Amino acid sequence: MNTRVTVKTKDEITRIKQLQKEIEQLKKLLLKKDMDALMDESYLEVAAEQLGYKSVLELKKKLNIKP
Repeated sequence: MNTRVTVKTKDEITRIKQLQKEIEQLKKLLLKKDMDALMDESYLEVAAEQLGYKSVLELKKKLNIKP
């Protein structure tokens, strides 16, 4: 029978909680960044369509924007 005993100090517990909060914040930030990129791409698609371009890539080439 294997038994594992873990002893943690208050400082370790506090640090673990801080790191868990930081992980949650980073996840939210990454999600926001992904959503912002998706919105930007959507705006470019609409702009390309309204300006008469066949694709976003064509619009980016015309505007000298690297894809």
